[in-house]
Formats: sequence, structure tokens, C-alpha cells
Amino acid sequence: MSEAIPETRPRGSSFTQTKPKVLKPFKTSEVKILLLENVNATAVDAFKKQGYQVETVSKALVGDELISKIRDVHIIGIRSKTKLTKAVLDEAKNLLGIGCFCIGTNQVDLKAAADKGIAVFNSPFSNSRSVAELVIGELITLARQLGDRNTEMHQGIWNKVSKNCYEIRHKVLGIVGYGHIGAQLSVLAEAMGMTVYFYDIQQIMPLGQAKPVESLEELLAISDFVSLHVPETEDTKNMIGEREIMNHMKKGSYLLNNARGTVVQIAALAKGLQSGHLAGAAIDVYPKEPAANGPNFNDYPDLLSANNLIMTPHIGGSTEEAQSMIGIEVSTALTKFINEGSSLGAVNFPEIDLRAISQDDKDTVRVLYIHRNIPGVLRAINEIFAEHNVEKQYSDSKGEIAYVMADISNVTQEHLESLYNAIVATPANIKTRVLY
Repeated sequence: MSEAIPETRPRGSSFTQTKPKVLKPFKTSEVKILLLENVNATAVDAFKKQGYQVETVSKALVGDELISKIRDVHIIGIRSKTKLTKAVLDEAKNLLGIGCFCIGTNQVDLKAAADKGIAVFNSPFSNSRSVAELVIGELITLARQLGDRNTEMHQGIWNKVSKNCYEIRHKVLGIVGYGHIGAQLSVLAEAMGMTVYFYDIQQIMPLGQAKPVESLEELLAISDFVSLHVPETEDTKNMIGEREIMNHMKKGSYLLNNARGTVVQIAALAKGLQSGHLAGAAIDVYPKEPAANGPNFNDYPDLLSANNLIMTPHIGGSTEEAQSMIGIEVSTALTKFINEGSSLGAVNFPEIDLRAISQDDKDTVRVLYIHRNIPGVLRAINEIFAEHNVEKQYSDSKGEIAYVMADISNVTQEHLESLYNAIVATPANIKTRVLY
């Protein structure tokens, strides 16, 4: 299926495109994909299989270099370090979609992207198993003080001790956030002989013998190990501070954060470790993280001298299996958005989809109309469609943005340009594509 696009494309962030444009066929071989930060080869292969032009860059880009690269591409794929701000997105003349090949989307100005009709996709669940397995490793490492023993051995120190070293069997694991990761961790921990409790703001059916509790404070009070698996929201920022650690967590307990860096107050964590109230901790995420690999982790000196503290550089989902699955999931979502207009999985955008147009429907086109969510738009767009038969149509809105997908038959090549120009001339228009 080809796409009708304007021969000259509008610049800037204006919602309205009123000047008629000349249409020409848009082939898949003209789609330009830019993938940064070593996005997995599964994504590269998937895009190339579609016939797209794919450029890969191993590092994150910033400033003028990023703007220069993003200016003419249709899709950009990033991981966690590239920052797509409004200023950067304003320079992206042709950008249709953004692929965040990771869990989070904090590195993208989601509203600015939506305002320009740019859909943002991520992979929130593909690394769940990798994170859950890492936590199991951390539980055992903390309980046995393996990190300290390893450091001592590298220094030539032989320190064979059993004091304050424990099995995790029969210990209580408290999970904060019982989503995909928390639930998988629950099953693995139970198989290791642990007793599992969890706290979540939603009513979620437990797996196995796990039991929900009614408050965070109750969970902290009964747990030998507390593992955090919550998203970054206003409610979760600074969720674990001095009050929670010193007043609610058991003396001699352990804290593990593989969620988001802002969930735990670092100063409170350092105090809990230095005072001995916490027997140990594992931290994979931090409020401020370096933008590149190298000797750049200098913001938390109080943590560097703490005993039985595992610090890792945000590698919870960094396994070959997880990155492969993320590459497949995000590239598939982006391909469907480019080729069919499907926005299922978009985080900043209405999620709509229609079954594909049959190859036999030679005179059927698919209109993809992204517009401001204001009264009267559907009436206006359906008046434009009135001379044609609407085979199927779906519309939805999310905040200030709405999206219409419609398959219209009896559209000849002569009709195509006038149809397109009428749609983009509507005052609410943000971005319109016609697939045919």
C-alpha cells in the first residue's frame, strides 16, 4: 500500500495545514528510520525487511547533531539516554513516530509529540523476566553478603564468616507494585521458599500463595526484603524516605530498588545503611544517571562507602533476551503505524486500529486524520467523506488529541488529491495521511 503525502511538507508546530499540496506516491523504500543507542538488531532487521531505509548510531545524540539527524527522518528509535524535547521535535519536519526501545518514555516530551501528531511507542513488559531474575540474584547476594566478600577477595582479603549471612528460604519478601515484574518475581521467590506479600493501589489477583496487604506501612513492617516495582508518578516520587526506612522497615531488613530512581530518597537510604538499620540494599536506578558509559558516576558519594550495597548501572532489563523482545515489539508497533495507521500501544495518543484493506479493494483508501479534540470535527470530516462509501471507521481521543481512521471506497486517483486537500484544510487538522 502506498501513501499520499504532500510534495512539500509543512514546517513548525502549527496545528493547521490549509494550503493545498501536490500529492505523489510514497513508497516504503522512502521511509527513513534512525535508530540510536545500539537498538537491538531485531529491530534493524524488521525495518529492513519492510524495505525502509535504516540508519543506526551506536550512541545517544544531543544538541545540533541530534537536530541534524532527526530533521528528515520519519521514525526515530531511542533507548533511555537520548532526550527528545519540544525544541528537538519542532525541528523534525517529517517525523511520524518515536520508538522508545525500553520501558520508560520520560526521555520524550510526550505532549509536544502528540501536539505534532507524532505517536510514541515503548515496550513496557518485554524485560519483565530479566528484571525479576536480577532481583532473585540480588536477594541471595544481599542475604549472603556476597558483594562484600567478592570485593575483599579482589583485595586479597580472606574473610570466611557466617555471622549475619542467611538463606532466603522462609524469609518474607514484600513487593511494592504487583504488575508484570512484581508478579513474576512473586512466583520465582515463592519457588525459592519465600513467603510473599505485596502492596498495590489496584486490586490484583495474587499468583500462587502471595497475599495482598492494605497499606505500604503494613508491608514494610512485616518484610525481611522489600522490592520496589512501581512506575514514576507523582504518588511514587520519594515514596521511600527516612520515615519509611527508619520508622516502618524492620531493623536488619533489606531494600531493593529496580523501579525508578526517584522512588527512593538517596540520603535516607545512605542513613539507613550507615546506621545499621538496613542490613543491605540493591540499587539499579538513581535520581540522576550519567548520559554515557565511563567514569561518570559521581553524584552519590555517601553510597560508595556503604557495606552490603549492590549498585548496578540501570541494567535490570539489559539482557540479550529482553533487548531482542523489545526490538521486536516496538518495531512491530511502528511498522503497523506506518503501514496501516494502527496506534495500538501508543503512550501519548488515542489507540485505534482497523483490519487491513484487502488487496482486492483497488479503489479503497485509508484516511488517517490526527486532529485537535474540539466539537464539530467529526461532522466536518464526514461531510468530506459524503461522496464516498465509508467501509469502516474508528475514532477516539486522548486529552487534546483525537484520531480518526476511515476506509473509504470509490476513490479514484482523480478524487485522491481533492479529498486530501479538503481534509488538511479543516481547522482542527494536525496531521493527515492517506494510504492507498
